[in-house]
Amino acid sequence: MFEQKGILFVLSGPSGVGKGTVRQRLFEQDTNLKYSISMTTRQRRPGERDGIDYFYKSEEEFLHLIEQNKLLEYAQYVNNYYGTPRDYVEQQLALGNDVFLEIEVQGALQVKKNFPNGVFIFLFPPSLEELKNRIVNRGTESIELVRNRLKEAKKEIDMMSAYDYVVVNDHVDRAVEKVKAIIASEHCKRERIEKQYKKVMEDELNAGTFD
Repeated sequence: MFEQKGILFVLSGPSGVGKGTVRQRLFEQDTNLKYSISMTTRQRRPGERDGIDYFYKSEEEFLHLIEQNKLLEYAQYVNNYYGTPRDYVEQQLALGNDVFLEIEVQGALQVKKNFPNGVFIFLFPPSLEELKNRIVNRGTESIELVRNRLKEAKKEIDMMSAYDYVVVNDHVDRAVEKVKAIIASEHCKRERIEKQYKKVMEDELNAGTFD
């Protein structure tokens, strides 16, 4: 019997492309996915739960985990650290669960360096003009900040070659269907099935099943 390990799926793309919306819609449709819970050094807010919203650590604990290579990626933002814990991801994968990580491009490239067996999906805007409109329509950023975000987006789009798949987010439901198709396709890859098949056959031969 095949007991295939889970797969780490990483969704990223430039700010404003709609990563959070696509991830949320995907999770409404696919309840088998496990969301990668981040780790942080910031104070817990009212109502937040450790191991549900975040894994909460002291700065000393967080820096120690960095030294031990226990984070797939991390960054510092407004005097607090945020990162993706390796142990949680690997435990879920070992249980056969697919883990889904939604993250910025720089973080995704860190994950690829530390966990190259993941599947990396780049969410692409229909056009830079559409991306600009989405950022402007947030109504929370100055014109100068919008310009800076677009400059950064162009740099991030140039990093697309580091990814396995590209999904154009011209419509949320279409983008979600494409991500679901990628997930199904990855589970049918010959390399994954063949590796597991050989292991099962070896175990059965060692147990004398065919004697």
